[in-house]
Amino acid sequence: EVQLVESGGGLVQAGGSLRLSCAASGFTFDDYAIGWFRQAPGQGREGVSCRSSRDGRTYYADSVKGRFTVSIDNAKNTVYLQMNSLRPEDTAVYYCAADPNPACMVVTAFYDYWGQGTQVTVSS
Repeated sequence: EVQLVESGGGLVQAGGSLRLSCAASGFTFDDYAIGWFRQAPGQGREGVSCRSSRDGRTYYADSVKGRFTVSIDNAKNTVYLQMNSLRPEDTAVYYCAADPNPACMVVTAFYDYWGQGTQVTVSS
């Protein structure tokens, strides 16, 4: 059974950093693409980043490029989203997602499996 369990959210001041974790079971990152999404109150789910399982290439939305970084610890079967220089507009519930299709996509409909979400709040 594929499962994704997220952790690491919290409250941080603007300019601070957080690292989100997404622990996976039932698959490995060599076989599944990964996506990170976020949803602010009253808004749709926005694609933040993705990673292809075909070649490891990653994509970052313009709003987070240069501040967020995706990494993988294969030994722990966990993917991380390191978030630096956080801004109040980064406040949202963050979700990781996985799919056996190896493509890197930031489209919610692409992913079959989702974590439960973790709240990130950035104060000004």
